[in-house]
Amino acid sequence: MTIKEIAKLAGVSSAAVSRYLNGGYVSDEKKEQIKKVIEETGYQPSAQARMLRTKKACLIGVVVPKINSESISRITAGIEKVLSERNYQMLLAGTDNTPVKEIEYMRLFENYPVDGIILVGTMITAEHRRFLKKSKVPVVVIGQHTKYANCIYHDDYGAGEAMGRAVAAKSRKEIAYIGVSREDKAAGAAREDGFREGLKRSGRELKDGYYKVAEFTTESGYEKVLELLNEKNDIDIISCATDTIAAGAIEAIHTYVGSQIPKNVEDTGSRFRYILENTAIQVTGFGDNQLLKAVTGGIPTVHFGFKTSGIRGAELLLDVIERGENIPMEIKLGFRLAEIDDPEENIEE
Repeated sequence: MTIKEIAKLAGVSSAAVSRYLNGGYVSDEKKEQIKKVIEETGYQPSAQARMLRTKKACLIGVVVPKINSESISRITAGIEKVLSERNYQMLLAGTDNTPVKEIEYMRLFENYPVDGIILVGTMITAEHRRFLKKSKVPVVVIGQHTKYANCIYHDDYGAGEAMGRAVAAKSRKEIAYIGVSREDKAAGAAREDGFREGLKRSGRELKDGYYKVAEFTTESGYEKVLELLNEKNDIDIISCATDTIAAGAIEAIHTYVGSQIPKNVEDTGSRFRYILENTAIQVTGFGDNQLLKAVTGGIPTVHFGFKTSGIRGAELLLDVIERGENIPMEIKLGFRLAEIDDPEENIEE
């Protein structure tokens, strides 16, 4: 189908169809006629022709550390919401938490070409900075603070400090922390530094030997916590840098204690809740993972507005693309401590 054929079927001019497809003014009557014909014929405008005409591909490249993550799915849901409302499409690339692949995909998208790139970053290396300074298309970074691109990031330091204060108030023995690489300035360095400061302000400290560094996986959380518990027997709270690591920590506690889980508990999917209720060690996390909340009844954690960050990041990028707004923007989003059985519904945020 061509625009001329659509116009003929709708009983309007080709110019009216062109204005309709490009968001220009068309009377309500003609708009309905054109919309009806397009729906009936399944007409799709030529992407190549539109790009030649508008100098835009209406494509946004989105680079994420992994696909199978609840926090990432919430971020991409926010991005997709904005892009679809403004007639853009998303090209999604997962890097398996590999910073080098982030650079590779951004270069690939830059030359595709896309109109802009959203990077949900794990860390900002020297190579990242070089790309961001020289990129031929606008880039927005979500989840990491950088001065080399517009960015949307969370108050990870403040969240860590709040969690440090919270666990200090509850602990009567020793507190342990399972962190991630400090090369990740947000989830790694900022959360850990804030956590240590929260303990310090409460008259406590994270002692030597009570700290381990894990990967961003349940398996790594399990390994590091089991290793920790075999070294120390006076811990009553284990705080984890992510809820995913916290899930592994709960399993490690069960292995360490060595208790049997009743069959009726296994059958009802209450395994994690049973472990937490029948051991003296409490586990906390960051991220407010809804699946973990469902199987545990909720652990003390921090809720971040991941979907909001995706929405704000996409809006910021499209404003640069469509309006040429080149004012540097750094937006820091807040957080909320989410306690056990928190009544608030967080999944849409």
